[in-house]
This record gives sequence, structure tokens and C-alpha cells, in this order.
Amino acid sequence: MLRSCRTFLLVLGLGLAALASARADASLDHARAARARLGSGVWSRIVRIENTATRSRYPRELHALVFEVGGLLWFYCDADGTQSFSTHYRQLAAEKADFAPLLRAIEPGFTRFAVVADDPAAPPPPRAELPNGCFIDSYAALRDLLARGELIASARLLMVYYRIGGSLRGHTVLAYDTPGGSYVMDPTPPDHTAQRVPPARAGDAVAVAQEARPELAIARARWVPTELPRSTPLVAALASAPPATP
Repeated sequence: MLRSCRTFLLVLGLGLAALASARADASLDHARAARARLGSGVWSRIVRIENTATRSRYPRELHALVFEVGGLLWFYCDADGTQSFSTHYRQLAAEKADFAPLLRAIEPGFTRFAVVADDPAAPPPPRAELPNGCFIDSYAALRDLLARGELIASARLLMVYYRIGGSLRGHTVLAYDTPGGSYVMDPTPPDHTAQRVPPARAGDAVAVAQEARPELAIARARWVPTELPRSTPLVAALASAPPATP
């Protein structure tokens, strides 16, 4: 009987270890897919993390993507999406050099980590739905618009917080301005059609969020500045235009 119990515990332990390994492999695939969607022009690093917390919403082992947008660092993992990674403004160099305190600020159990080296021989990540990927999908939607030749004068990600029951949830959409007007796009629906924003509402984060998701009870919203590449046709034209004369 004792031997049977030991055998059962051994099999159970091996099964749990295999499950954790598979989960870590899946999170690596998602981190690689997120990095590919952001594009090579965005600074990013994939990080393998060991979580030593006894009680945590994060698994014991996971991979995450740390990346820069809007002058700040952000942290994406498939367990709960994207959140701010920076703890100070204008400290990018120092924060890029030392992830340890930033990881512990997210989860005190994130005490061991390593940056995953790039593997040129790795196959491209599959083009599939990115779990909790609305922030990265919004940035990717901007890249797609620019690739199609859309004339965009400025763009911002819009982080939206809304209530369902007693809990506060987060979501991210893309807001952008063109010569023809202002638009907001939620990249998560299959059609992700851009909605035109009335000029009187275009500068109000909550109002723009309501245009994108009118069915939600918006609690608050905030802008994330997003720099356009200087090679973008409209940006290049504005940059090269002679100064206006009085």
C-alpha cells in the first residue's frame, strides 16, 4: 500500500511538472508572437521568470515580454495582458539595465529571471489570437494602417477601465487622427472597424472610449502617447515642410 502511494505521488509530481513545462512553453510562444506583432522597430526583451510566491495569480514559471512604448516600459504575459512596467518617468536606461525591482513590484515572488537570448533559427511564431493581447493588438493595428498607406498625423493607445459587477477590468483601443478626422478602433472584434469620433469628443479620453465600446460602463480612461515612425508619409511631409511665415 505504501509503495502504491509513493508511485501515485511520483506520477502526480511528474504530471504536474510536465504541465508546468507545457504552460511555460505556451507562454514563450505567446511572448514571441507579441514581439513579432510589435515589430523590430520597438525595443523589447523576452524574459523567463520563476515565481516563488506560494499564492499568486501567476504560474510558477512563465515567459513575458518587456517592451517600450510611449517613453515607458510595459510588461505583457498571457496570464493577464499588458501592464505598466516602468515605475518612474525618464528612467528608461536604468530600468532597461535592471528588471529585478520592476518584476518584484508586479509580483514579490518574481525573484529569479533571465532574458531569453534571440534564436535566429527559431521558426516564426504562429499567427493566432494573442491571449489578453488588446494593448499589443492595438499597436499592431496602427502598424497595419501605416503599412496600407493610411495618412495618420498622430496616434495614441487608449487604456480603458470599466466595471463588470464589482470588479474593474481593463482594455486597450487605438485612437488616431487623419486629415479627414479622428477615429478609434478596437482591434479585438473580427471586423475591428474604425469608428469616427466627433470633433467635440476627440480630446476626451472617456468620451473616445465610449465611442469604441458604447456597451461598457467606462470608469476611467488614459492616453498612452505613441510615436509614429518618421518614415510615415504624412509625418515625413510635416517634418520636411518649411516653417510657416507670419
